[in-house]
This record gives sequence, structure tokens and C-alpha cells, in this order.
Amino acid sequence: MKQGIFTVTGNRPLTANVYEMQLTGDASAVTRPGQFINIQLPGAYLRRPISVCDASQGNVTIVYKVVGRGTDALSRMKTGEKLDILTGLGNGYDASESGDHPLLLGGGVGVPPLYLLAKRLMAQGKDVTVILGFNTKDEIFYEQEFKALGANVTIATADGSAGVKGFVTDALPERYSYVYTCGPLPMLKAVYRKITTGGQFSLEERMGCGFGACMGCSCKTTAGYKRICKDGPVLRKEEILWDD
Repeated sequence: MKQGIFTVTGNRPLTANVYEMQLTGDASAVTRPGQFINIQLPGAYLRRPISVCDASQGNVTIVYKVVGRGTDALSRMKTGEKLDILTGLGNGYDASESGDHPLLLGGGVGVPPLYLLAKRLMAQGKDVTVILGFNTKDEIFYEQEFKALGANVTIATADGSAGVKGFVTDALPERYSYVYTCGPLPMLKAVYRKITTGGQFSLEERMGCGFGACMGCSCKTTAGYKRICKDGPVLRKEEILWDD
């Protein structure tokens, strides 16, 4: 974990309530796809955890949904403004377990952390398939960005207004070697039940400290309770124990 001051270099809407923010600063602590940053916002007691969409030594891209006062304030920030950010938080995806035909499944704001993962897998010469799930066509974002990487991209919408009608599990290909996924809990449970290979799941949970001190985001696994912010957010399929 590293704390630093980042400068906003871009902040644009992708949909009605989803934004992409570009930041410059020391991002060397971001070493794996699926990690997150924790942003201090003026007037807010708790930092806001946001998954990393893309990162390099001096740049971080986040994609976030406006859901409350904190993210609303984030959406109003202008180029040149500064943010105090903790970087390199969480246990991200392990790209070494992918096999030759990895399958990436993202739902809604679970899509962003899969972008950096897709870049890493493509750089390894993998044949990457990405399925992005949304409620309706107006909510779709990052389809073209994944295609630009060279990934095979399929869109699924719950209302059938674009791509496959249904959920990401309704668009699974016949062939894949391993699964990486991030999205809302019902989606993750459905993916867990349907896939036929191993996989890594990025779980969402309310966080207090964001770095494992408060134990406020614990979840049950085969090895006992783990902290989503520290031991996760990425857990392997084999260790997850669902409550129902």
C-alpha cells in the first residue's frame, strides 16, 4: 500500500451515471489487475474504494458509478484538482492460471477491473473472450475498448436491447480454459453454479478502513473468515462459501 497525491487529468461520463477518471501520480503499488484504490474526498470521513480499470507507473484510470454523495462529488471534479489516494490495495487476479482460452465475465461496474486483466492476458498471447453484462443498451460501456485490445467481445443485456438477451451466463461459449469474473452478487453466484472450470471471483463488500485493520468486510471461506479488502477482493472459486 502506498499513499500519494494524484492529479485529475480527465473525468468524463460514459453513460448517464458511469464516469471514467484519469489520474496522474505514483501508481507503482498497483501490481495486479483487480486491485483497488481508496480515495479521500473533502468532507467525507471514510475513503471511497474504487477498482482500478487501468494503470501504469504514472497513471491510473478508474471507472465508477455515481451512487451517493461521495461518487457524486467525484463526478464533479475538474482537470487539475488533487486527490489523496491509497494505492495498491487488495489481492488482485492471478493471470498465470488462465490457460490458453481465458473467459472474462463482467457485470455493470464489475466490468472495469477486467480491462487491465484483459490487457495482461493479451500481452501473454492468450485467446481472450470477454462477456459484458448490462441491464439495457444505454448502460453499455467499454465494449470498444475491449475490442481494441483484440479480445473476443460479447454483450448481454437483461432486456435484450443489445447483444444476447439475458445475463452473462446465457452467453457462455462452449470452449474456455478458466474464468475471471466481477459483478453483483447474484451474477457471481449464477456464474459459480454454471461454469465448468476453475475461476477467480472479485467480491464486493462495504469497507471501513480498506486495508484489513477493522475486519468490517469479512466473508466466510473454506479457510475461515477472510477480509475482502485485504485477502480479497479476488477469491478462488474453490474457497468461496456462499451464505445460501
